[in-house]
Amino acid sequence: MATQAEKGFLPALRFERLTPLFDPVVRLTSREGEFKRRLLAQAGISPGMTVLDLGCGTGTLAIDVKRAEPAAEVIGLDADPAILERARGKVDKAGLDIALDHGFADDLPYEDGSFDRVISTLFFHHLPPAVKAGTASEITRVLKHGGELHVADWTNPRDPLMRLGALGLRLFDGDEPTRDNLAGRLPDILAAGGLADVRERDTMRLAFGLLALLSGRRP
Repeated sequence: MATQAEKGFLPALRFERLTPLFDPVVRLTSREGEFKRRLLAQAGISPGMTVLDLGCGTGTLAIDVKRAEPAAEVIGLDADPAILERARGKVDKAGLDIALDHGFADDLPYEDGSFDRVISTLFFHHLPPAVKAGTASEITRVLKHGGELHVADWTNPRDPLMRLGALGLRLFDGDEPTRDNLAGRLPDILAAGGLADVRERDTMRLAFGLLALLSGRRP
């Protein structure tokens, strides 16, 4: 099976030239502060934990984690070198100790059982189906036994207005990578990758449809 590295990657706003607009676009369209606060409350990160922000983008979530729990070790990983440079600038400006790694979600550069938590926001819907499956398996591998995944990403729209918003998401981010999310299949993909107790914990109605907050754990 081809890895994400062999397939390449989809930049955060689909086109690299739009990367500088990523933060303002997310703020305007997704109630970013609210859903990230909910996700971090759900994740229950405590002192001494090692946390991976998978598909960290410009580093906003990793920074939020480190500010909320300074005694946690926080690592961000992304496949896009351009967006990692923006993340490094934000981390340096914040004066925080956060490691930022370049790598691919279905071939993570970490040892088995490295993390207490893996967190991810608005990342899975960028991945083609085969890469989603490989990523789920890799998340399970790098979590410690009993470690948890916490995800915020798009799910199946549940009324006509949500479906209209989701159409915009499909047009912008592509039909193939968004299909599983918009069919509500992401929990099944995570479970097939080896995670237990995968469930939808919360939802938020946003401009592009319905955002789900999911969790699962490594047995």
